[in-house]
Amino acid sequence: MNDWKTLTYSTAERIARITLNRPARGNGITPDMPRELALAVERANLDPNVHVIALAGNGKGFCGGYDLVMSAEARMGDLEPAGESIPGSPLDPFTVFENHDPSKTWDPMLDYQMMHRNVRGFMSLFHSDKPVVCKVHGFCVAGGTDMALCSDLLVIEDTAKIGYPPARVWGVPTTAVWAHRIGIEKAKRLLFTGDCLSGTEAVAWGLACEAAPREQLDARFEVLLERIARMPVNQLVMMKLLINQTVMGAGLSTTQVLGTVFDGIARHTREGYAFQRRAAEAGFKEAVRERDEPFGDFGASTFKG
Repeated sequence: MNDWKTLTYSTAERIARITLNRPARGNGITPDMPRELALAVERANLDPNVHVIALAGNGKGFCGGYDLVMSAEARMGDLEPAGESIPGSPLDPFTVFENHDPSKTWDPMLDYQMMHRNVRGFMSLFHSDKPVVCKVHGFCVAGGTDMALCSDLLVIEDTAKIGYPPARVWGVPTTAVWAHRIGIEKAKRLLFTGDCLSGTEAVAWGLACEAAPREQLDARFEVLLERIARMPVNQLVMMKLLINQTVMGAGLSTTQVLGTVFDGIARHTREGYAFQRRAAEAGFKEAVRERDEPFGDFGASTFKG
């Protein structure tokens, strides 16, 4: 039995439930989360009693992206020891921290090695033998969209906020699935502005399969899970493999390499360093407020002008 740090895992009635479990931090992504996610997905895939995987988040929202307070605010004293990672490795938090120091030489491949392992964890949802249905409530922004969009189907709260605001500064979607999910024109509309969608808009744009008010969201999620769970596992595996080949054939793997490298570059541009300095001076939340307020969508807003 795993001693999960960032999520919970349970099974019942042909459904494996993976629930992000850092509610006090908006289920912010830590280095442990993608690794634990992949382990949980593999456990579900190897369990003959599981037909479908349900992905959700505890607390007020699904996931607010990477937990960047420590790195953006440059608080070296908050770093924890490397733990399972080897000192000096791409997963060593001290090494990652120093690689974001503007006064030192940036090693882009060290950055890539670190972020690519996160992409592997998120993509465990896409490559899962069995279907993954994700439930989004409250918010799903920045790195949180990597998990939601690597899932097979998305059921979302009608007023939830979903999108990639770091497109404005300090980020590029590493899993690079936006264009594959909604097409290049809609993907450009969102990533050229960092704008977000509401849950209702997400369905209209083809990003989610269903939107529901908060009081009905759980019930609608369960209806879909139960219908998928009735299917034979072998049929589900074949259907997912068949459909996924269209995306792989369209070059997703190649695009993800580019997206992961570009994400590192975005954190080391003039504007990226300025954002990091501002976060160190005023705090990460204030830096995000200053980034998003001119667009009219700081906080829960999905205003698009």
